[in-house]
Amino acid sequence: MDKIVNILKPTGMTSHDVVSRVRKILNIKKVGHTGTLDPDASGVLPICIGKATKVSELILNKDKSYICELTLGITTDTYDSSGEIVEKVESFNVSEEDIKKAFETQLGEIDQLPPIYSALKVNGKRMCDLVRSGREDEIVLKTRKVNIKQIDILSIKENKVMFYVKCSKGTYVRSICYDIGKHLGCGGHMSFLNRTSSGKFNLQNSITLEELEEYNKNNTLEKVLYDIDYVLDKFNYLVINPNATKYYVNGGIIDSRRFLETTFKPEDELVRVYSEKNFLGIGKLSKHNGYLSVKSDKLFI
Repeated sequence: MDKIVNILKPTGMTSHDVVSRVRKILNIKKVGHTGTLDPDASGVLPICIGKATKVSELILNKDKSYICELTLGITTDTYDSSGEIVEKVESFNVSEEDIKKAFETQLGEIDQLPPIYSALKVNGKRMCDLVRSGREDEIVLKTRKVNIKQIDILSIKENKVMFYVKCSKGTYVRSICYDIGKHLGCGGHMSFLNRTSSGKFNLQNSITLEELEEYNKNNTLEKVLYDIDYVLDKFNYLVINPNATKYYVNGGIIDSRRFLETTFKPEDELVRVYSEKNFLGIGKLSKHNGYLSVKSDKLFI
């Protein structure tokens, strides 16, 4: 089975827990997720199965969107509600206008400092593991460029701010909450997080682990599984002559005399390659012996 399934991760489970559960349900060893969601977070977690794990990085690189709750007045060491409280401001006075202006500081391309309690690695070790083992002095935090493409306040009730954010890969929503709290001078932490989309996958086309189990029992999995090329639609495609398939798969260069159908443009470098209706993988275009040609860049068969 070489497919992708969009799991709705519940709170209380790690992303690795979800992968383990999918392995058990489908009885397949080669399973991987496409971007960690913290245990306290819920939402969209695409899971790649079999050879689909080869596109996990492509899904990981896509934009993500979230619904988040920021609690003002309480700062934690992890920037979320799972951490220890390091500062609590009992009384503070910030207006809605102040909050809106603070959110504006997070829009666009920004330099973001990741939480020290994160899975980012220092010399091969996760920062959160280094901190928990008393080796925090080995960590030098560095800012990273991230792109906050949209951030909208949904509601403000007392010290709770619910908001929607669409952002680039590598963005820590926890850090957004921390930075807004710091900007307002009262501190803050992320008290709720739900990932609403990851690339083409969203809440509407997600399923729970329990639903996956039912589909598997009823032999109706095809209803909820996505082909590998579902996430490769940014690439144009070409169809090669079936009699050239074996040569292509073995690393041969196929020239345009054996192209049956194409949608690519002159400026394209990479294309989806098919033989009849079978998806073979991503091919690289080039000139060879005077002909426009394609050679396999990554196989998915």
